[in-house]
Amino acid sequence: MEWPSGRELAEHRPAVFGAAYRLLGSVADAEDVVQDVWLRAAKADLGAVEDLRAWLVTVAARRSYDILRSARVQRESYVGPWLPEPLLTGPDAAEPVLVDESVGSAMLLIMEQLSPPERVAFVLHDVFGLEFARIAEVLGSAVPAARKLASRARHRVAEAKDTAPEAPRAERERLLHAFRSAYETGDLAALVELMHPDAIYLTDGGRKIAAARVPILGGQRISEVMVRVGRRWPARRIDIVEIGGEAAIAFRREGRIHSVDTVSISDGRIGNYRRLLNPEKLAHLQAVTSEQPRSSPW
Repeated sequence: MEWPSGRELAEHRPAVFGAAYRLLGSVADAEDVVQDVWLRAAKADLGAVEDLRAWLVTVAARRSYDILRSARVQRESYVGPWLPEPLLTGPDAAEPVLVDESVGSAMLLIMEQLSPPERVAFVLHDVFGLEFARIAEVLGSAVPAARKLASRARHRVAEAKDTAPEAPRAERERLLHAFRSAYETGDLAALVELMHPDAIYLTDGGRKIAAARVPILGGQRISEVMVRVGRRWPARRIDIVEIGGEAAIAFRREGRIHSVDTVSISDGRIGNYRRLLNPEKLAHLQAVTSEQPRSSPW
């Protein structure tokens, strides 16, 4: 193989970033990993590399694995619920992103329950199709052990998905548009009707902004809280955006994104409502979105 050009390296950026984001759940950390990979690539003899994409993803995974293990300690002391940083996809994304169910907020939260080695094995094999010899190299384990980790992770992910199957895109769109209308008008009855009776409401403020530190339970209670919050701190604009390949809601106040909300659907209603308020996790969105009206992918 000839020495790859800068353009050839750039073609693999979505895969490098995508692997890091799926492993870390952080846009900022994934961007840092991409820079580390490019520095490593600049010093390496890539002319001898047969599969450039696999090599780059492997390097990204090794660096992400180091970060992931240290991040576990930090997340154990995180104040309140932890939610992944929202990844903007679709027409508003600044650059191409590899999109599948593994970048959705619900799936990232499922993977958050895996151990770091399980998460690495699952992402690299089931999402990126890397052979177990490479995965074992990243984990510093034997090939049979890497294979077992991937199998165990796959089983755990499948079990979680069975208990919380995702709704079709059209159904999600309909519910979010109806929710936006009810929220903007403060229609409590309409919100209660949209919420599943056993709904769960999570808010991630990360101690940076006022947010509930424990889940709020029940569709009626959640609707009442939302109406109260909407009246006290009205949003200037509420947009339907694409986050992780799925429809989501972005609330704006004073020209900036104040929160990004993602949902899971259960029995035709909103079952899990996740509101990300932590400004540090929203910072990357402020640079790529604006107050200018734009067309929605829906």
